[in-house]
Amino acid sequence: MGDPGGVGPEIIVKAMFCAEIRDYCNPVVIGDAGVLSEAVKLTGLPLKIRSISGISESRPEAGTFEVMDMKSGPAFKKNVPSKNAGRAIVKYIKKSVELALKKEVDAIVTAPISKESLKMAGYPWPGHTELLAELTGSGKFAMMFASEKLKVILCTIHIPLKDVPKRINGKLVFETIKLAGVGTKMLGIDNPRIAVAGLNPHAGESGIMGKEEIKSIIPAVQKAQSAGLSVSGPYPPDVIFHKAYDGAFDIIVCMYHDQGLIPFKMIAFDTGVNVTVGLPIIRTSPDHGTAFDIAWKNKANPSSMLEAIKLASKLKL
Repeated sequence: MGDPGGVGPEIIVKAMFCAEIRDYCNPVVIGDAGVLSEAVKLTGLPLKIRSISGISESRPEAGTFEVMDMKSGPAFKKNVPSKNAGRAIVKYIKKSVELALKKEVDAIVTAPISKESLKMAGYPWPGHTELLAELTGSGKFAMMFASEKLKVILCTIHIPLKDVPKRINGKLVFETIKLAGVGTKMLGIDNPRIAVAGLNPHAGESGIMGKEEIKSIIPAVQKAQSAGLSVSGPYPPDVIFHKAYDGAFDIIVCMYHDQGLIPFKMIAFDTGVNVTVGLPIIRTSPDHGTAFDIAWKNKANPSSMLEAIKLASKLKL
């Protein structure tokens, strides 16, 4: 259900109202039945909630969606991060991962969470991805973002921009290139064309604008080529996204969070999906955040949540 103070409950309710979702899966929501009931009232949609204690009790029925009621506990605050919301977030995620590892569910779709709520609750994880990796014992993982026209995967995730250059090394770039191959295979692309973006303007301009390409990125690309991957680069970051958008490549390996997500969200904010690659389970999520500014106002668009549910039903490990 994500952060109860954000748009998660609302976009879930709106997604559950879409009959086409049943063409893809039998959805069960892990969250708080009371919070979701309030979201149903907010939207005014003719939906009923049925609480279940286990997946084996699931009996899909038109006009009804099922909830494993984890109960959020003490009251949370709407439209802002809070300690109680952070505790609830982790409770929902842990139960979801437990069900997925036991093969009781085929995939999990996570609604947006607040990193600040996690911090306020005393948890060390900077986001969903790191928490999921720890819960599943995954050492090599990456965030991939998928849309019809553009797909990107990130070498570094939730770290300050000033720390990115010292984190970029040949091993990390090589492993992310390999994960790009894994992620595109999950999407059904058998022979992906992988492009690697440079870190610096003009991809370093032969070392004039930075040495990371020469020291780390080019050797990683060459190693991946020797391993049989169809990969090329590094390309100047200001041109590679246009090339991929026009169909020259299937996925771009990006050096840091905003390098990949600014162009991606520019074209696919309401339809893009976040996929965690490298886990032993399938996990997707909308590519937007908690949107506290519009939460609990019946303004949230469920399109990205719908796409995340649809994609989760299609992905193959």
